[in-house]
Amino acid sequence: MASYISRRLIQALIVIIIVSLLVFLVIRLLPGDPVLIYLSRTEVNSLTQEQIDQVRHEFGLDKPIVVQYVTWIGQVVRGELGQSLFYKEDVATLIGQRLPVTLNLSIMAFIISGVIGITFGLICALRRGKAIDSTLTTLAIFGITIPTFWLAIMLIYLFGLKLQVLPLYGYVSPFTDLGDNIKHIILPVFCMAIFPIASVTRQTRSSTLEVTRQDYIRTAWAKGLRERYIVVRHILKNGLIPVITLMGMSLSFILGGAVIIETVFSIPGMGRLSVDAVFSKDYTVIQSIILISATMVVLVNLAVDLLYGWLDPRIRYS
Repeated sequence: MASYISRRLIQALIVIIIVSLLVFLVIRLLPGDPVLIYLSRTEVNSLTQEQIDQVRHEFGLDKPIVVQYVTWIGQVVRGELGQSLFYKEDVATLIGQRLPVTLNLSIMAFIISGVIGITFGLICALRRGKAIDSTLTTLAIFGITIPTFWLAIMLIYLFGLKLQVLPLYGYVSPFTDLGDNIKHIILPVFCMAIFPIASVTRQTRSSTLEVTRQDYIRTAWAKGLRERYIVVRHILKNGLIPVITLMGMSLSFILGGAVIIETVFSIPGMGRLSVDAVFSKDYTVIQSIILISATMVVLVNLAVDLLYGWLDPRIRYS
C-alpha cells in the first residue's frame, strides 16, 4: 500500500507540474500586454516608456519565459503565490478570501449529487420498468442536457423575481448567518449539482442492474434475505465502483461550473476571481487558481483509487 501511494503521489506531482507548465505558456501566448492593461485601468496613460518598463520589471515580466516559470515555481514551493498584477495584493490573500466561498458551494454540490444520485439510481434499478423508473430516468436525461447557465437564469427569474422567495445574487458566510447562507446557496448549489446528479443516477442504475443479474444476488433473494440487507451488503457495495470513479470526475465539473455559476449569481468565489483575472490578464492569479484546482482534482482521484480496495477486496495494491 505504501509503495502504491508513493507512486500515485509522484504521478500526481508530475501531472500538476505539466498542468502548471501548460497554463503558464498558454496564458503568455495570448495577445496583449498585461502591463498596458493595468496602466489603462488605473488611468496612468501619461507614463513614459522607461516608467512602463519599470512597472514591467517590478512584476518580473521583462525576464525570459523560462526564468519567469522557474521563479514562479520556486515561490509556489515556498508557499508564495506572488503578487496580483491587477489587484496589487498578495495572491495567497486573494485566494484565501475566495476559496472558502467556492469550497462551501462545491462541497455541498458534491455531497448532494452523490447522495441524491446514488439514491435515485438505486430506486430506478430496483423498480425497473415502473413509473418511478421512467420518471427519474427522464429527469436524469433532462439534467444532463440542460445548459447550466440557462438553468441558473431561469431559476433567478422564477424564485428571485417572480416568487421572491430566494435572493437573486450575493453570498453570506455561514459563520455570519447560517440561515441567510442557506438561502443564498440553494440556487447556485442546485445548478452546480444538477449535471452530477443526473450522471450519477444513470451510472448507478446501470451498475446496479448489472450487479442484480449476478448469481450471488439471485442466491441471496432465494435464501429469503431482506431487501435492505441485500441492497446494502451486496448490491450497493459492488455496484459503487464505477459510480465512485464518476463522482471523482464530477468534482472537476463542479469546480469548472463554479466559474459560470459564481458569475451569474455574483458570488465572490474562486470562479468569479478567475473570470476577472482572465479579463485583466492577471497571470499570477490565473496560474494559482488553476494550480490549486488541479491539485484538488488530483487528490480526489487519488482518494478514489484508494477506495477501490475497500469496495472490492479483489483489488490489491502492490
